[in-house]
Amino acid sequence: MHHLLGWLAPADAGRADARETLAEMASTRPALAGEARSSFHPPCALSIAGTGTDLAEENGILAAIAGLPRMADAQGGGPVTARQVIELWHRHGRDLPARLSGPFSLAVIDRSGETAFLAIDRIGTHSLAFSSGNGRLIFADRADSVAAHPDVGGQLDPQGLFNYFYFYDVPAPGTIYQGVEKLLPGQYAWFSQGRLERGFYWHLHYRDERRTDFDAMAGRFKTLLRECVGRAADVEDTAAFLSGGTDSSTVAGVLAEIRGKPARTYSIGFAAEGFDEMEYARIAVRRFGLDAREYYLKPEDILDAIPVIAGHYDEPFANESAVPAYYCARMAKGDGYRVMLAGDGGDEIFGGNARYAMQKVFEAYRVLPGFLRKGLIEPVSRLPGLGNLPPGRKLKGYIRQANIPLPERMEAYNFIYRQPLQEMFEADFLAQVDTHLPAAWFKEAYDRADSWSMVNRMMHLDLKFTLADNDLRKVNGMAEAAGIEVRYPFLDDAMVAFSGEVPPDWKVKRFYLRWFFKTALKGWLPDEIIHKSKHGFGLPFGLWAREYAPLRERIEDRLSDFSRRGWLRPQYVNHIRAEHMSGHATYFGKMIWVILMLEEWLQRARSH
Repeated sequence: MHHLLGWLAPADAGRADARETLAEMASTRPALAGEARSSFHPPCALSIAGTGTDLAEENGILAAIAGLPRMADAQGGGPVTARQVIELWHRHGRDLPARLSGPFSLAVIDRSGETAFLAIDRIGTHSLAFSSGNGRLIFADRADSVAAHPDVGGQLDPQGLFNYFYFYDVPAPGTIYQGVEKLLPGQYAWFSQGRLERGFYWHLHYRDERRTDFDAMAGRFKTLLRECVGRAADVEDTAAFLSGGTDSSTVAGVLAEIRGKPARTYSIGFAAEGFDEMEYARIAVRRFGLDAREYYLKPEDILDAIPVIAGHYDEPFANESAVPAYYCARMAKGDGYRVMLAGDGGDEIFGGNARYAMQKVFEAYRVLPGFLRKGLIEPVSRLPGLGNLPPGRKLKGYIRQANIPLPERMEAYNFIYRQPLQEMFEADFLAQVDTHLPAAWFKEAYDRADSWSMVNRMMHLDLKFTLADNDLRKVNGMAEAAGIEVRYPFLDDAMVAFSGEVPPDWKVKRFYLRWFFKTALKGWLPDEIIHKSKHGFGLPFGLWAREYAPLRERIEDRLSDFSRRGWLRPQYVNHIRAEHMSGHATYFGKMIWVILMLEEWLQRARSH
């Protein structure tokens, strides 16, 4: 756990109560009270606290860094210090973050030039939020810390609320607060003379061309796996998450090989049909001789975790698999472990998400000659009565989706995308938001990919929205809440760069996901895990919310409170309640969880 926060204001706007203001901003991290190191030079201030942080000042330059970055061109050595950041700033200016490798967030303030510079790591493992206006820049690692500054305030942003309902989180560059933004992965912010400029210091280079050197690439990959896991597991008290999936099994297996003894792993099971994957975790345990710990989650555990989740995140967050992530990390902490390795990222760099193959099916239609599509297939699909037959309905659905261009088509399964918004949201609320903004953000990330390949561009999109905005926030937040530091071997900069060299037809070979990864590890990784369908730490919340009375009562209370906020129409909330109880519990349970966690977060945020 750490904080990094501060501000730079006009020369005539120094706050006499700077220490009190910093304390107020830092109050979102009460566990760090009393640990802060701060530098005050009105009209600027900089403060850090917690593990993996450093602060330095030299000749009017203040620098703070958090995380475990290394010099990008160094083969070894310890984490970069704040004094080294100042040296790099003098030599490289805004190219400074490109000289770093690994997870980090940093701030540099030049008192003499009244300028400030912020940056986060390439993948977005760390985050930085900021507010600029009236000639001042206020920043922190948490959005609520920025909002706590007296010059910002904590007004909720209707657009941020809409984005939360759309994504189930609040993706960068937006936040839940008015006037507060977040940096994107691999991005910096440069503040000078009262103006803010943003830019990317890094992007992943993708190779689109085919390759013929599979054996050489597979050898490099296996060597790199050991190097990346070894770098992440540089302390003895390191354990690993184990869901039984491809990535967590690989990380745990390599960790055991490197250590030359059983690696400690933590797995979560569910006593609910269709959710429990413990059998796959046990296959990995047997193959690699792991020292496994298991816990079967119960409905009452969700009740206990809800206030932890709502109270820990700086913005509302509704990935329900935060619950098992928390219990895994809590078990490890209780057993004396300090660091856990997670397998997140493998799908987004090696082509493992099912939609990559699915979109190939739709793209096949779009490459057909226009006369065939418009002159034959689509007229046939409109023949009277054809839609009444299952094959006809499938054809019409296929054509409808295929005619939606990427990346918008990837959101065709989004809960809100399919809803008539005027039936879901109150009219006054809708009038305050841009309902097209999520699609615009999707297109920006998709088009920014350094590739013409559909597969690579979809993965680039997922690096941002699936990984940085969601999965990493989930695991980072819950591990931190349990007192654990989490590291991601697949997101080592060297592994990410290598993945760019793997051509798209090796990532998704025809319709086979992660072909290169699985073929390279065939015979080492168990076949059952290689061929299993993707699942992860899914949570049977929808089922338990219907069956477990204390959880159902908690939900009823919170949904009743939420219905009075004037954002969702009460009729819609009642519809969701009724459908959840009488229809598809898992499907409608997802939206129940989204509303529940927002209301829980709002009540805790307003009570502080």
